[in-house]
Amino acid sequence: MKIVFDLDGTICFKGKPLSKDMVQALESLAGKGHEIIYASARPIRDLLPVLPPHMQQYPMIGGNGAFVASGGEIISTIHFDKPLADKIVKLIRKYEASYLIDSRWNYAYTGNNEHPIRRNVDPEQRAANVPLDELNEIVKVVILHSINEQQLLEELQQLPIVIYVHGNEGIIDISPQGVDKWAGLQALGILPQQFIAFGNDANDVSMFKHAQRSVCVGEHNTLMQIASEHVASDENQVILKIKEL
Repeated sequence: MKIVFDLDGTICFKGKPLSKDMVQALESLAGKGHEIIYASARPIRDLLPVLPPHMQQYPMIGGNGAFVASGGEIISTIHFDKPLADKIVKLIRKYEASYLIDSRWNYAYTGNNEHPIRRNVDPEQRAANVPLDELNEIVKVVILHSINEQQLLEELQQLPIVIYVHGNEGIIDISPQGVDKWAGLQALGILPQQFIAFGNDANDVSMFKHAQRSVCVGEHNTLMQIASEHVASDENQVILKIKEL
């Protein structure tokens, strides 16, 4: 069976790498012949550091589906076309927003260095933080703060883009239209009802809808309505559920 795991808040917590106990639980699955796939909001660059080296070769979805990787290499990305990217950048500047904007590998970050998301961005310095105008393409945008977040959100919602608002973190996550985790899984050749999914947030809804079995970690209302099962947001409880498989 193919088993798809979201990362942050599902099998790793507070931005830290997978724990020894979690790695052992996942290795047990792999040892029994199951195929493990990771599906995260993080770009591949920032997904790799939380995994042990031998798991960095596993199939993975990054940027909520905008990046697809296998064998340790990015095999495809989906980016905003230039006219649409220009409109997003115009709104960012209009509302004086701070942001994390990813290209295929490099990124532009203007947020506070103390922002919680900053510690997860390129911790191993695999890429470069460059001025926005130097990014060759824009694959993913995260708005961290602006002078009028509600008005900015309303204007962004007029564009043909995918938006996730993470209320607990106070950020707006933007991807190209048609990008979600299920689309990323399809790019890996995954079929409906042929996998089990673990997740904890709104960006996991698309893959939960197509999973044979789904496990919601924590108390996300929308996700809990479509999940097959639910466990507390506690690493030990998640490990117990993994062992049930």
